[in-house]
Formats: sequence, structure tokens, C-alpha cells
Amino acid sequence: MATTGSLTPAVTQFQLAPQRRFSAVGRQFLFLIPSTAVVCLDEVTGCLLDAFQDGPQNPAEVVDLLAGRFPREELVDSLVELNQMGALLSADVVDLIPTFQPVADPPLSTLVLNVTNKCNLSCKYCYEYGQDRIAAPAPAKFMDEQTAFESVEFLILRGKKMPRLALTFFGGETLLNFKVVRKTVEYAQRRSKEIGKPIDFSLTTNATLLTDEVIDFLAENHVGVTISMDGPKELHDHFRTFHNGAGSYEVILPRVKSLLQRHRTRPIGARVTLTSQVLDIISIFNHLHDEIGFYEVGFAPVTTSPDTLYSIGDSGFDVMLGQFKQLGRNYLEKAVKGEYVGFSNMTDELQEIHTGIHKDHACGAGLGLLGVSASGDIALCHRFADSTGSDHGSVSV
Repeated sequence: MATTGSLTPAVTQFQLAPQRRFSAVGRQFLFLIPSTAVVCLDEVTGCLLDAFQDGPQNPAEVVDLLAGRFPREELVDSLVELNQMGALLSADVVDLIPTFQPVADPPLSTLVLNVTNKCNLSCKYCYEYGQDRIAAPAPAKFMDEQTAFESVEFLILRGKKMPRLALTFFGGETLLNFKVVRKTVEYAQRRSKEIGKPIDFSLTTNATLLTDEVIDFLAENHVGVTISMDGPKELHDHFRTFHNGAGSYEVILPRVKSLLQRHRTRPIGARVTLTSQVLDIISIFNHLHDEIGFYEVGFAPVTTSPDTLYSIGDSGFDVMLGQFKQLGRNYLEKAVKGEYVGFSNMTDELQEIHTGIHKDHACGAGLGLLGVSASGDIALCHRFADSTGSDHGSVSV
């Protein structure tokens, strides 16, 4: 650390800011929680931080304590730098974690269109149809072209401050309304050229309705695709079944392989829902990434109440995190060789740390992202489309 400064006379004591220290590649690092910064520590800064482990300390006394081991000037400069980067704070600071800051009129960047609430599967953990459903059961709805086009105009209007926009198609099963998806992409592409602003397209599907025609359209129009798939047949079919109870793995596997072969304009990812019965993360990743060939695989624990049979629970989370660490070590080993392993949970975290993203809110619902129901009603998130009390207007003018 190489800076020259002096300790602020008014500061009589310093304390540690919220932080975590860790070792990697033979070196010590510091992760600063409030700013998400990662700092490489040398021996001097490491010893200085050690001196504050037991609570607030007088910085001058800490310098005196360590002056026999390190030059006094270097100690002072390192203390100043630790203070400037937010690793050491005045002991007068009471709230070490920034207070909640309400966002005033956040610009819209992503709109999720629930093009239908109907699905041809009956997944037991589904928040749309399962016991954890958010919205009350409703008749099947399909978004029409007019509503979809109005949604595009809504996104363009509300996202005028953003350099690029994103349109995501969702369901139900998205491809049950492929006709409107196709028309909407074509319409949004025309509008994108007119306004001189790129619009990114993506969709999530259970893959049961993928055909060569659908795949070629997605590839030609650079539509990002995420496949909901829970691993090998015995795990996938545990929850992801048709309405008659039959598993869906054998139906989707050839379609997924065709998608991976024909769609080369965007990386294709798999999204795995983890439950107490589907928790063998390593084998799931190896099957989806190495055997089938997905570019990326992401994992998310099921959203449910703690008393459901498929809830992961505390012990399950420990198992999940332990396997995440194993995948993370493999990710690192490959990365230092210049190879990429598509463990998207790790990639997403590293991107946030690298760009210094600081999250003041648990998720992005209503903060740059909105959902639109099949009838055009606006919700703070696509998961709340059509649910009671989630109506926040309509895309129709």
C-alpha cells in the first residue's frame, strides 16, 4: 500500500467496518461488505486489521504497538488508506451498514411478458400451479398481439433513459404462445431500429414445444434461451411431470440437443430448481454441462414454506453451499488456465464484485424490472402477475 497521509486528529478511535478476510492463491484478501470491494492485503495492513479485531482502538496506540515491526510512516500511511477505502471507520459511526435508501422513479430497463398463464406441465413445486402458488387459479389466458405491442411501447417510453432495453418472454409455458412471441420480436426489432436503441430478447421454456421452426427463429433473432431442467432423468422427472403424471425428460432431451446444435448465436443455459429430493448438485451440473452440453447451468433453491416435503431446510442449504464450493474450486482451477466453466451462480457473483454492484434491495422487482400479465396488467415482478393486490396499472394507454 503506497499512500501518504496523516491520521485525522478528530478521530480518537477506529473500528472495523463489516468485512470478511479470506485466502486465495497464497495471498490474503479483504472483502468489504458495504462497498463489495475486494482488496489484497500485505503484511502491514493484515497486522493493522488484526489489531482492531477485539473492538475500537486508538490508531496512534496501534501505531506505537506495531512500530517495532514496521516503519512508523508505513503504518500511518496504511491506516489512512484503510480508512479511506472504508475498511476502518471512526468508532463514532453507529450504523455500519448503510441505511435503506428508497429509489425515486427508477428507469425501466427490463420488461417480462407473461405471454400465457397456461402450462402443459404440472410441476409439483410450481409457484403458478403448485401448493405454493401466488395467484388464485384462473382461466387460461394468452396475451394478444395488441397487448404485446403496447408492452413494447411501454418499455420504450419508460426506459428512454437507458442505453439498452431487455424484453423477456415468460409463462406458464412460453412457447404455447409462440405466435405472439414471434410477432412481438419482429415488432420490437422494427422499433429498435427506429429509436436507435438495442433491445435484447430472451425467454424461459420447459423445452417440450421446441421444434426446428421455433429453434431457427430463436437463433436467427439472437433470442437468449433458458431451459428449465433439473438434471438426469431420475431427478428431473421427480417434479417436472405432465398433467397425467408422466415424466418429461425423455420428451425434452432430443429437443434440447437440437436446440444446442442449431442455436449458436447466443449461449444456452439451464436453470435447475433445487429441492430436498433434487440436491445432488455436482452430478446435476456434470450431466447438464458436460454430458448434454449447456453453456451455463444455474441453480436456485425452491421457493416454498419450510414445512413442505420438498423444502431444502437448513441442513439442505449446508449441503448446497458445500457443493457450490466444490464447483467454485473447479471454476477457479479452470479460470487460471484460461478456461471457462459455465457455473452461472459463480459467474454472476464475480461480475457483481468486479463491477462494484451494491445491492440496497433484496431483488430488482419494481427497480428497473416489471412484469406484465397476459391481459396487460403491470406487476412489480412476473411472479406476481394476476395475483391479488399486485395490479399496478396497465400497459394500455
